[in-house]
Order: sequence, then structure tokens, then C-alpha cells
Amino acid sequence: MVGFLLSVTFACGLFIAVAHVINKRFVAPVYDVLANLVAFGCAVAASTLLHHWIPALLALFAVGCWLALAVRTWRTLRRVAPAFPRTADLTSTRG
Repeated sequence: MVGFLLSVTFACGLFIAVAHVINKRFVAPVYDVLANLVAFGCAVAASTLLHHWIPALLALFAVGCWLALAVRTWRTLRRVAPAFPRTADLTSTRG
């Protein structure tokens, strides 16, 4: 029963990762990308250590999805976020 519940949890996480990549308009929050990269990276390591090759490959695929989302998030933040003002710009605005 525990193995089944873990499999369902893993399958849902993989489905979410693939769905986010397919949805071209979705930009993942940075914390979401980092948390999922860590989680699926640990799943790859654990499955590999247990010689469970299919779950390891599926988790590796999910890592690839989250890396693609990380690139999309980085590009969006770089394009949308305003540049930080330089110190000289701050001092020139004072009366």
C-alpha cells in the first residue's frame, strides 16, 4: 500500500512538471523550481541507489522538465524585472 501511494505521488509530480512545460505561458516561481529540482534530484539518487532504473529515468525526465522551466523563469525575470539603479543614479536624484 505504501509503495502504491508513493507511486501515485510520484506520478502526480511528473504529470505536473510535464503540464507546466507544455503550458508555454506558465512561469514557475523560483522557489517552486528550486524545490522541485531538489525533490526530483533526490528521487533520481534514491532510485539509482536502489537499482530502480525506470523510476530513476522518470525522475531524471522530471528534472529535465524543471530545468526547462528554470530557463523560462530566468528569461522572464531578466526581461521583466527592472534593473537595479546604480549608486551614482541614486545620489544625483537628491536635492
